[in-house]
Amino acid sequence: MDWFPLLNALRVAAISTGIVFVLGVAAAYCITGLPRAVRSALDVLLMLPLVLPPTVAGYLLLLALGPDRAVGAWARETWGTGLLMQWWSAVFAVSVVSFPLMYRAARGAFARFDETLSDIGRTLGLSNAWLFWRVRVPSCRRGILAGAVLSFARGLGEYGATSMLAGCEPGRTAVLSTEVYRLWSSGDDAAALRWVLVSLAISAAALLAVVLLEKNEGRRSA
Repeated sequence: MDWFPLLNALRVAAISTGIVFVLGVAAAYCITGLPRAVRSALDVLLMLPLVLPPTVAGYLLLLALGPDRAVGAWARETWGTGLLMQWWSAVFAVSVVSFPLMYRAARGAFARFDETLSDIGRTLGLSNAWLFWRVRVPSCRRGILAGAVLSFARGLGEYGATSMLAGCEPGRTAVLSTEVYRLWSSGDDAAALRWVLVSLAISAAALLAVVLLEKNEGRRSA
């Protein structure tokens, strides 16, 4: 059994989760303190990839990163390679599709944070950076971690945008979701079923982790 699709999917999901973790937490923190109308507009914009069909997200990424576009042409001139049909091309797709899950979880966690804790800290002369890392993030850690787990699981299962940007070449760009489709379309139902069972096991473990985090958060709040 060739384990490349699973290992590549784990690699892509891990890298994209790291990216959306930083961007999602930063965006949630910055947006939380904005006026309500601005927050609402930005929420709609940043959550849009969650409701878009993955193929639409993939098409928009193709328009942005294609070899005849500014970014794609710059990458080819600078690094000698395009941004499409590489294993790491899937990172772009997965990051865009999974970002709303991380952002929404962090926004919800920050919205429930007791701001009086920060106010007290400021009266004691503590910096915003210190309060963010030592007070806000620890208080919201379970919600943030739940978003990271969901983003990772979403990254493992992403197919539409990933197949459009990275393809499904065995041993090079294939990930778990694209390998299932390739095997099914080639008539190898037994191999496709094995990967389906692997995917179900990983997804179930991720959901169980989120449930446990939310259960612990509920106990702590109570």
